[in-house]
Amino acid sequence: MAFAGGTGTILCVNEQDRFLPEPNRIGLLTSTVLLALALARWIPARGVTFEVQLPGFLLALPLDAAALVNVLTAALAAAGMDWLLRGHPSLNGRATFQWWYLPTLTTFVVSITLSTQPGGTAWVMGFLVGGTLVFFVFLAEYVVVDADSPHYTLAVAGLTAMSHTLFFVLAVALRLGGVRLYLLLPALFVAGALASLRIMHLWMGGKWEAGWSLGIGLVCVQLAAGMHYLPLTPVQFGLLLTGPLYGLTSLAIRLGEGASVRNAAVEPSIVTALCWGLALLIR
Repeated sequence: MAFAGGTGTILCVNEQDRFLPEPNRIGLLTSTVLLALALARWIPARGVTFEVQLPGFLLALPLDAAALVNVLTAALAAAGMDWLLRGHPSLNGRATFQWWYLPTLTTFVVSITLSTQPGGTAWVMGFLVGGTLVFFVFLAEYVVVDADSPHYTLAVAGLTAMSHTLFFVLAVALRLGGVRLYLLLPALFVAGALASLRIMHLWMGGKWEAGWSLGIGLVCVQLAAGMHYLPLTPVQFGLLLTGPLYGLTSLAIRLGEGASVRNAAVEPSIVTALCWGLALLIR
């Protein structure tokens, strides 16, 4: 009887291990990304500016080594996520690109946020929080590969929350850094479209709603363009954009589930109104 119980315990442990990444692999991946983020701090900010004279407008595109490292670090996260997923027993030869989006976006947002910090305690806290986010995004994306995982629902909810949080943090960081409008809008469009696309894919049974995601991204950049020259704090700017992102994404999911427009719009409208109300109260 004791032997049977021991065997059952071993089988249960092995079954749980099937849904979680190998600790050494995810630890190595996370530490490599964090090392790249830390090294970016010591790279000189010198660079070049490409200028294009357009009719009545001078287009200046700054490019420095730090910005290049941010992009390369995000690409490293995508490649690392692919490597991590290759060890998943339920992958069954499927393409892994759908699980790259959030790790790449997370790493890019963390790198942008860290680059806006002057250093000291603020940078250290940002690095620790960012590293934690990177780890949990890797973990959650690994878990959602298998819908039979006991942690699947929790992982989907976590990825949804992190997607909205990342968009908010990116909007705040770009506003805080005083990024020019012609650079701000593409960054917010890509982030909003990818975040909504991934959220809808998770909640709508694997359906890719590209039309909705592109439309949501366009709404976000139109709002950002209209608010760019208003006297808003970075947090206000982020809240005013994150509310519609959440509301439209949630509306698309509920309409996809067959809800009527009236019923589908209730919860997204409430959350969007709360975000806008909070933005008005914050100074």
